[in-house]
Amino acid sequence: MNAIGWPDWRRLNQEGIVFAIAILLFVAAAIGLPGFLTADNLVAIVRSVSVLGILALGMAVVIIGRGIDLSAVAIMAMSVAWYLQLLNSGTSDGLAFAYVLAGVLAIGLLNGFLVAYADVPAIFVTLATGSFVFGYVRSQLITQDAVPVPQGHWVELLGGLRFLDIPVEVFVFAGLAFLVFLFLRYTKWGRFIYFAGDNPVAARNIGIPVRPMLVLRYVLSAVVALIAGLLTAASLHSINTRVVNSTLLYDIVLVAVIGGIGLSGGRGGVRNVLVGAALIGILLNAMTIIDIPLLYQNLIKAAILLGAIIVDGIINPRDEQTAQQGDI
Repeated sequence: MNAIGWPDWRRLNQEGIVFAIAILLFVAAAIGLPGFLTADNLVAIVRSVSVLGILALGMAVVIIGRGIDLSAVAIMAMSVAWYLQLLNSGTSDGLAFAYVLAGVLAIGLLNGFLVAYADVPAIFVTLATGSFVFGYVRSQLITQDAVPVPQGHWVELLGGLRFLDIPVEVFVFAGLAFLVFLFLRYTKWGRFIYFAGDNPVAARNIGIPVRPMLVLRYVLSAVVALIAGLLTAASLHSINTRVVNSTLLYDIVLVAVIGGIGLSGGRGGVRNVLVGAALIGILLNAMTIIDIPLLYQNLIKAAILLGAIIVDGIINPRDEQTAQQGDI
């Protein structure tokens, strides 16, 4: 309670609330939905959020540092589509991957440079680069929306890997989550991200390289998007570039925000991504079993995202400096 008797909403733990909701939803679905508790369906839930969770890890690092990356899905889809197109046209694997990795790093560097050194708001920079990547790759570098994985290629073999009957992308998600956790918690660069996200002016005044750290965050987000794209292609044996125009980007932001990553910067971590991914995975699976039309699923997700943003604004209010900076 505050001085005038109203509840102090800032003391609410969004992560704990979302985790409790996820448990309640899981129990309700287990009781009320036939087939929900089968081993195949539980594996399907975890698998369905693996790529989404990987993308949300990259987004979380950017948001914690007081930014946002709307180009992640375009980088994911178009980089892998170009990679597969090069392979199908006879380019050697090493050279094709080198081209694509260089392109991904260039987009990440461009995003970071324009945000950090040109002082362009991140939302406009990444929206523009995402649109450019999609348009350029689709019109100049690939010949069709869906690009198949060459037969016998390592990406195809990767998609068939199982450990204890669990798809490999689940383990990749867990491994990346652990690495990001170690980076944010136990390295000085990770701590710099929190300092810069919480108060960039103070961080700069104590000697933290705020601008280079901004560039680093967008490069990391781009590399994570490439990894997510490779896992998507491995699972589906192709990559469909139309995913750029889907609701995937909003799902990524939803996972990060609903899990408790503060849009004002400086708050949150890997655990928040895991909690958000768990809730969204259970929710989407339950809606699919109930056979709710996709249109209404998107409406429900949009309402949840709006609610999460409102809650974030209450729990993690933007300070005056953040409002003036206009980062996101």
